[in-house]
Amino acid sequence: MRLVHRPRSADGDEERTLASDVDLAETTFEQGRGLMFRRSIPDDYALVFPFKNAKARTLHMIGVPFAIDAVWIVDEEVSHVKRLAPMIGLGRGTADCIVELPAGAAEGVAVGDAVRLVE
Repeated sequence: MRLVHRPRSADGDEERTLASDVDLAETTFEQGRGLMFRRSIPDDYALVFPFKNAKARTLHMIGVPFAIDAVWIVDEEVSHVKRLAPMIGLGRGTADCIVELPAGAAEGVAVGDAVRLVE
């Protein structure tokens, strides 16, 4: 499974892979734990939080000792992007899917772009 990004202004099949090492946080426990207590994550990694519906969702960085890029998505369209600082970062956006990536991995991802999982 890969996480791919297509800019809103993309021509043709222009897309790039944001991560090819993707984990899904599907259970309440997995979503609550997120990236907490990990020392680091690989450069090509994404943790994806799929939800059943779109609503305001908050991320916190308590217990996460490294910065991340967070992407809030509704129907495969980016609604918010934010870099979250280690241990104290906090972000909120509307989403039916949230993606956590290593800091810098979401460079160039903007509101209105498409981000989706592909097999």
